[in-house]
Amino acid sequence: MKVHSITLLGHKDHGKSTLIGNLLMLTNSVTQTRIKEAETYSKKLHKNFEPAFILDSFFAERAGGLTIDITRAEISYKGTAFSFIDVPGHEELIKNMISGASYASIALLLVSAQKDEGIRDQTKRHLFIAKMMGIDRLVIAVNKMDTVGYAKGSFESIKKELTSFITKIGFEADNVSFVPVSAYAGDNLVKKSTSMRWYKGRPLLELLYKYSGYDSAKDDGALRIVLQGILNGRKDLVAGRIVRGHIKVGEKGTCIIPLDINVSVKGILAGGKRVRSARVGDGVALELDREVTKDPRGAILCGESYCPIARRSINARIFVTRRLGGKLSVRFNGIEVACTSIKIGSQIDTTTGEQMEGKKAQVLNAIDAELVLDRKIPAESFMETRELGRFTLYSGKEFAGIGIIR
Repeated sequence: MKVHSITLLGHKDHGKSTLIGNLLMLTNSVTQTRIKEAETYSKKLHKNFEPAFILDSFFAERAGGLTIDITRAEISYKGTAFSFIDVPGHEELIKNMISGASYASIALLLVSAQKDEGIRDQTKRHLFIAKMMGIDRLVIAVNKMDTVGYAKGSFESIKKELTSFITKIGFEADNVSFVPVSAYAGDNLVKKSTSMRWYKGRPLLELLYKYSGYDSAKDDGALRIVLQGILNGRKDLVAGRIVRGHIKVGEKGTCIIPLDINVSVKGILAGGKRVRSARVGDGVALELDREVTKDPRGAILCGESYCPIARRSINARIFVTRRLGGKLSVRFNGIEVACTSIKIGSQIDTTTGEQMEGKKAQVLNAIDAELVLDRKIPAESFMETRELGRFTLYSGKEFAGIGIIR
């Protein structure tokens, strides 16, 4: 069963944990033991049953009503598995988006319809980051509709404001859906709600299912394997992950960039077994026809006819999470490279999508900049190959942002 990763976005207290907790129950994706445990904790805290307690792992979270750690939950529906990744804050969200654990192409944003909550700056920043990181399919769930009497006007007001913003930052209308829900009551999660007959669209899980057929991973023959090191002390045996294309035993004329050596593949191991071929997404061990004398971490094995360019200068868009001062460095596919200079060309307000004046990077905004590195890395544009077009930026030892190469 293929697993589709869903990046779960939204401001705290807008109901992400409650939504996933109820989806787990409604799709029978959670054990009765876990449900009873959540019921017990609800009673201890003198609360009505809280579906969110199925998801939250620590008593401190339950007592405080906050999600304080990255949470993953898997839900099965119509023969498809959805892995929901709930991340509480900006820094964790950004790091998770770049982790490369999956080829996530769908985001689910929760926005509370409750009058004292609604659209926040963080709501829009999450959307900006999602689009910047290549997520093209978006479902926006307007939650807590039960708190506004299931009023169509409350839903339409949020839809109108967010439609304007998401269009400005580059989402296409055909790839965005809005659905009114009550995560707590279970309305419009799996089945159509009788409380909102004015809504003619699909329930939430059906919308996610509709978008699940899209896969952003490229298997177009342009081979890209990110190398992670040698294995068992053997310099002719390297580990890597295929991020684009496919490879087969006996393939000749492959290059390792930026080590500038040509190799042939004598053997392939995947999942602990010898195989004749492997494709995008597979972790592999490759037996080569020659030894690799330099550390291959971060290098790229590719087809001889179409290779990435090893470069020291990169043009990038960076979402800034910390003041840029002191020694800068980029972390790229398991390696760290010092940044000798950064030249800011323009800046974008991530809550409006508008260009800003000034060349000094402001925290939580995005910048377009040229970075010069102290050595070459095998890079491509993010649009060409995601894994070769993204990096994290550090100021000293502190995480300072995420970048995509343009």
